[in-house]
Amino acid sequence: MEGPLLKIAKGSTTWISLPILLTAVLASVGSWYASALALAGTLFVIFFHRDPDRAPQGGGMVSPADGRVITAGPDRIAVFMGAYDVHVNRSPLDGLVKSTLYTTGGHYPAFLNIASKNQRNEILVETADGDVEVSQIAGALVRRIVCYVKPGDRVVRGQRIGMIHFGSRVEVTIPEGYRQYVNIGDKVRAGESIIAVKDS
Repeated sequence: MEGPLLKIAKGSTTWISLPILLTAVLASVGSWYASALALAGTLFVIFFHRDPDRAPQGGGMVSPADGRVITAGPDRIAVFMGAYDVHVNRSPLDGLVKSTLYTTGGHYPAFLNIASKNQRNEILVETADGDVEVSQIAGALVRRIVCYVKPGDRVVRGQRIGMIHFGSRVEVTIPEGYRQYVNIGDKVRAGESIIAVKDS
């Protein structure tokens, strides 16, 4: 179950403080209509940067992102994060971070498959069942990727590993011996929904 709605994602203070400041300035000069619009924008930014607590629901790989499954194959799953989804990313399994690699790229809408060529950050995690790669892929708007982990860090299943601001997708590879547990169109929650399970 989610924790408090207003728990804010790590490193998001600047993103939230700027619209708050703008709202205060507009209100102080008596621009009530503009300040009301700015306040609405501020509330959205706060909502967007929320970071509820999560707990895995059963065994297997958990989703690295909130959103809708847009690719589901035996080797890779991709999740599109919409405007109303939590944008904090989580580790699908326990393991050791072997590497992180940031790559520049295009600015295609994140729900398109060609977005795999966008700006991205790839996190390679060595698990007991093989390597798993989590790719944080920016969308067409702000395109700001944040990574919370570095090589040598140990992570546990469901742990926060990063965030993408304002429109994005996350892709994750499935190690050998696992089979996908979700289909295209399914809604998933980061650190909670099971997306792949071990073969019997």
